[in-house]
Amino acid sequence: MLDPATTTLLNVENVTQVFATGSGESRKPVLENVSMSLKTGEFVALLGRSGSGKSTLLRIIAGLARPTEGKVTISGQPVTGPAEDVAMVFQSFALFPWLDVLDNVEIGPRANGVPLEETRQRALKAIDTIGLDGFESAYPKELSGGMRQRVGFARALVMQPKILLMDEPFSALDVLTAETLRTDLLDLWQEGRIPIKSILMVTHNIEEAVLMSDRILVLSSNPGRIASEIQNTIPHPRDRLDPPFRALVDQIYALMTQRPAKPAAREAAAAGLALSLPDVSTNSLAGMLEEIAAPPYDGKADLPHLADSLGFEIDDLFPLGETLQLLKLADFEEADIKLTPLGKRFVDMDVDQRKKVIGEQALANIPLASHIKRVLDERPSHRAPASRFREELEDYMSEDYADRTLRTVIGLGRYGELFAYDEDAQTFSYENPE
Repeated sequence: MLDPATTTLLNVENVTQVFATGSGESRKPVLENVSMSLKTGEFVALLGRSGSGKSTLLRIIAGLARPTEGKVTISGQPVTGPAEDVAMVFQSFALFPWLDVLDNVEIGPRANGVPLEETRQRALKAIDTIGLDGFESAYPKELSGGMRQRVGFARALVMQPKILLMDEPFSALDVLTAETLRTDLLDLWQEGRIPIKSILMVTHNIEEAVLMSDRILVLSSNPGRIASEIQNTIPHPRDRLDPPFRALVDQIYALMTQRPAKPAAREAAAAGLALSLPDVSTNSLAGMLEEIAAPPYDGKADLPHLADSLGFEIDDLFPLGETLQLLKLADFEEADIKLTPLGKRFVDMDVDQRKKVIGEQALANIPLASHIKRVLDERPSHRAPASRFREELEDYMSEDYADRTLRTVIGLGRYGELFAYDEDAQTFSYENPE
C-alpha cells in the first residue's frame, strides 16, 4: 500500500498520437486522449493487446517520441526530449555484442559524463544487485537469455533513474527463466534494494500484471484509450492459485472481452469497411471450436484456464475468440467463451458443411467479404484487383491493418468458396486461378 503522503511523479495529460494511414488521405490515432499518473513507490502495469499503443505511450513518456497532442511531466517538469530521470528495459535485450557485461552497463553513465571512478562503482553495484557478480568480463553471446536481460536491468539501474519503464521485459524469455527474473525483480523492489522510485511496465500478460503491480491500467485498441483502472490490493507474496488472484485475473479477462455498445444503424453502415480483423486462419478457428467443444469444457471454457491449457497469451487467444464471435460461432460471457448453437453444430459437421457455414457467416457479418462479392457480381469479368480493396481499407486504417484484414478475408472467402484469389496476380475472381 502506498503512503498517503506520496507524491505524483509522472503525469500524462490528454496525450494523443496520430499517424497517417497508408493512403495518406486521413490520419488514424494510435493513442487518443490518454491521461494517467504514477506516484512514488508505485508499480503500475499497462495492460493491452498488440496495437493498443502501449509501447508508443512508453516511448512518449521516455521522451523518445513527441505526442501529437497533450503533454507529459516528470516531477513537474515537461518532457521535451529524452528524459534524464527515466531508464528503460526493452523486450529485446538491446545489448552491444562487441562489449562485455561491464562495458554494456557502464555505457550510459559514460555518455552522460559521469566520472570514470563513479561510473565503475555504480556499474559494479548494479551488476552485483541484479545477480551477475562474476560475469563482468563475459560477452552477450556467452550469456543465456535470462542473463542478457539481467544485464539490461543493470544497465537501467546504473542510471539511478526515478522511473523504470519496462516494455514487455520478460516476453522473450522461456517460462521458467521469466518467472525467476520476475520474482527476483519483485524481491529487489519490495526490499528497497534498487534506486528506483516508481515502475511502469507494459505487458500483454494478464497474470504477470496481477502478480507484480499495485495498479493495472487496461488500454483498449484502435485507438488506444484507458478503458479501465484496477487497484491491486492482494498482499505480497502473491500466489497464482489463491482465490483472490484468480478472481482478479477473471475480472480483467471479462473487462477485455466486453463488447462496445452497438452503433446506430446508419453509423454501422458507414463504418462497415472500418472493421479491422485480426490475422487468423480457418484451421485455427476450427481448432479452437473443437477444443472448447471437447472435455473438460463441453462447450464453455474459462478463458484463463483455456489460455493456460493452450499456452496462449491474450494476443493469441483474443483474436481467435473475437473472430468466432464475429462469425456467430461463439460468444464471450464475462471471463468465459461459450459456443453458440451454430458453433456446436459446426464441430460435428463434415468439411463441405463447414465451408458453407463459414461462407454464409462471413457474408452476413463481415462487410469487406460482402463488398468483394458484390464487386465481383457487378463486373462482367467477375474479376477485381486486391489493390482496389486495400486502398479502400487504407481510408480507415494503417497499411499493416489493411493488409491483415484483407489477408483474413481472403482466407475466409477461399475456405467458404465465396471467391478465388490468385496470389501471383493478386486478383479476386470466381474462377480458380491457373
